[in-house]
Amino acid sequence: MTNFSDAFGAALGLVLGFDAGLAEIVGLSLQVSLLAVAVATAVGLPVGAAVALCRFPGRVALLVAMNALMGLPPVVVGLIVYLALSRAGPLGVFGLLFTPAAMIIAQVLLVTPIIAALTRQVIEDLWVEYEEQLRSLGAGPGRAVPALLWDGRYSLLTAVLAGFGRASAEVGAVMIVGGNIDHVTRVMTTAIALEVSKGDLALALGLGIVLMTLSLGVNGAAFALKEAAERRLG
Repeated sequence: MTNFSDAFGAALGLVLGFDAGLAEIVGLSLQVSLLAVAVATAVGLPVGAAVALCRFPGRVALLVAMNALMGLPPVVVGLIVYLALSRAGPLGVFGLLFTPAAMIIAQVLLVTPIIAALTRQVIEDLWVEYEEQLRSLGAGPGRAVPALLWDGRYSLLTAVLAGFGRASAEVGAVMIVGGNIDHVTRVMTTAIALEVSKGDLALALGLGIVLMTLSLGVNGAAFALKEAAERRLG
């Protein structure tokens, strides 16, 4: 389609009509991103809290590395995962390359530093604020972790949502390790790139509408959580 209005109308038709092909791609995208964020959260929260509260040799270097890894180039992550999962790689025996599992691994590597670094900042700020009270109750840094994680839950949920936003918008790494295989590893971002190259603007725009809606929803949820936290503290 060369006429934008026609393409946009067709895209709306695909979205509102719950087109099967579009729904399949969106479903796989959500499955991959949600699983990746769940794993990244399970790793990032305790790591970030531990770095915030513990003092050990090399901590400053680890902090610098965590902050630097927040800006990891996705294609580099994709290349590393590709080499690890290829037949000649150390994990090639598992046959995970060009599967959703490979895409999840790549997204976990991208999202975990974001959640860990943001968690570290939140927990460190809370520890500065409540250290005297917690110590008076006999709670040192280790025992204070659950209480601080609960108290900072709104800010931490915002960090998790930021991770989901990064995962759902990722294209470079998942293209490399997933291969963009139809009905197997084709997600929204890779499908948009493919359909634009093919000239099928209707499907590309339809997926773009869904992706933008998700992005707005995530940002709206993050803003609402931030407002809730500020009202609670106020």
